[in-house]
Order: sequence, then C-alpha cells, then structure tokens
Amino acid sequence: MPRIRCHYTDCIFLDEGYCSAAAVEIDPDTGCATYSPSEEEVAEEEWEEELEEWEDEELEEEEDLWLDEDEEEEL
Repeated sequence: MPRIRCHYTDCIFLDEGYCSAAAVEIDPDTGCATYSPSEEEVAEEEWEEELEEWEDEELEEEEDLWLDEDEEEEL
C-alpha cells in the first residue's frame, strides 16, 4: 500500500508525517480534500520552522541547477 507524505501539521489523519486516512482525495487546485484540522491549534513557531525548511530545500535545488548549468558551459 502506498504511503502519502503530508505537509499539513494539524490534520487529524497525520501519523508521523504520513497520512493515515483510509481514502484520500486530492484536488489539483485546492490540495487535499481529505484534510481535517485537529482540535489542537498548531503553534505559529511550528509553521515558521516548516516554512524555513521548505525555503532551504528550494534554495538548495536552485543552487544545484546553477551548478549543473555551469558544469555544462565548461564542457
């Protein structure tokens, strides 16, 4: 059975970073239609940490792209 990695931090179906819902519906425009927020509020710090992590990943990917282009130019 496939596992779905979830980036929501407050979904009731979240289990150690993976979705535990029996069925998942994804809408390309709005995202996960199965998402249901839990009763607990997520601290703003957690969102900021998650955002920083995503931004760091994007920067690393951009740097890799630039490195690949520079290597091709040298050849």
